[in-house]
Amino acid sequence: MSARLIARLDIKGPNLIKGVQMEGLRVMGDPYDFARRYYEAGVDELLYIDIVASLYGRSKLTEVVRRTAQDVFVPMTVGGGIRTLDDVTELLRAGADKVAINTAAVARPDLIAEVANRFGSQCMVLSIEAKQQAPGTWEVYTETGRERSGLDVVDWARRGVALGAGEVLVTAIDREGTRKGFDTDLIKAIAGAVEVPVIASGGYGAAGDLDAALGAGADAVAVADALHYGRVTLDALRLQMQGGARP
Repeated sequence: MSARLIARLDIKGPNLIKGVQMEGLRVMGDPYDFARRYYEAGVDELLYIDIVASLYGRSKLTEVVRRTAQDVFVPMTVGGGIRTLDDVTELLRAGADKVAINTAAVARPDLIAEVANRFGSQCMVLSIEAKQQAPGTWEVYTETGRERSGLDVVDWARRGVALGAGEVLVTAIDREGTRKGFDTDLIKAIAGAVEVPVIASGGYGAAGDLDAALGAGADAVAVADALHYGRVTLDALRLQMQGGARP
């Protein structure tokens, strides 16, 4: 299967936002408009993350997902504030194909197995926010990078997959929004520990970064900043992934 190109859309309230290392958030506009644009340009998937949902104990993405699903026909993964099977059911009925769970999974790992058993492993994406602590060592963070968990990222990825996660979405907090490239050591460590697809997020900056992420073992890459600011087109990204001409 060819590598997937995913547009990541971080949401706060009704707005698409973008920050650096998950801080200093800037409003970009209506997430639906961006999602429709990326769909029409040929993106493989969309990733919606409500970045404040877990802080307030609720997800506000249902309406955003429902509106998007009316006109956008690529798989949608949705995360943020998902704590129960009812939350998952609501989002799937609205049009989501998969859910990405971080904070609630750390708090209660059995939720991973419950979602996988009810809806299938292909629906359960383990979302990991990783911050480097030392060379070759990363810690899992929750609450959109605000809280330490004490969990080792690679150990947690193994456990999450054993419980039923069908994919692992890893966001490198240190790289997110910095345009310094993906954390290839992190990707390599996780990809070497699990036998499910790994989605790399955080750090795309220039031609060559996608090859580096895929070469480290990522099966898909999620790009936000470069797309939202128009620094690169989806066609150019696709060329990079296929080893074509560099823009």
